[in-house]
Amino acid sequence: MIFEGLSVGPMDNNCYIIGCGETREAAVIDPGDEGGRILRKLEDLKLKCSCIIMTHGHIDHIGALGQVLDATGAQVMIHERDAGMLTSPGRNLSMYTDTSIKFKAADKLLIDGDTVMVGKVELKIIHTPGHTPGGISILAGGKLITGDTLFAGSVGRSDFPGGDHDQLIRSIKEKLLVFSPETPVYPGHGPASTVGEESKNNPFLNGIWG
Repeated sequence: MIFEGLSVGPMDNNCYIIGCGETREAAVIDPGDEGGRILRKLEDLKLKCSCIIMTHGHIDHIGALGQVLDATGAQVMIHERDAGMLTSPGRNLSMYTDTSIKFKAADKLLIDGDTVMVGKVELKIIHTPGHTPGGISILAGGKLITGDTLFAGSVGRSDFPGGDHDQLIRSIKEKLLVFSPETPVYPGHGPASTVGEESKNNPFLNGIWG
């Protein structure tokens, strides 16, 4: 499995590229900004993007969707409960920024337990609501991409429309911390961590702030 991360845009969103070394197919996860950089990275890696997956529908995770989609023609995928965020500047929060954006409806609506195949690489969809109703995490090659659900030393905000802090904490504890302690965690912002590190030291999960 090919795995690359890029920090893009003013909010330093982590965009991830997952590729199959055999078929050269790839998934782009959360193309939040700087679509040209993402496309150049795909070219450098000699990968063809076959799907674009959003961990959730906020502007900082979907901002470059149009540019990547226009260049690749890839399938667009998002959880069914965040589907409306692609088509609504109010729901994706872009109306509160300098740019109000909306896209066409997703090609595939995801649910918990779905599997997306990228060549011969299996991406397992894990519904982890709380930051948004349709927030997802993705398990690929033993790595957990957690979007804005779980960060190194923190958790996602729950004060946006559709957010629910108690639900967020349940999602993390019941869906993510069940993986082995050495499982790498790749969040939507900031540095990587591990399940064990967050289980032991994240103040939102051990009763200090949560």
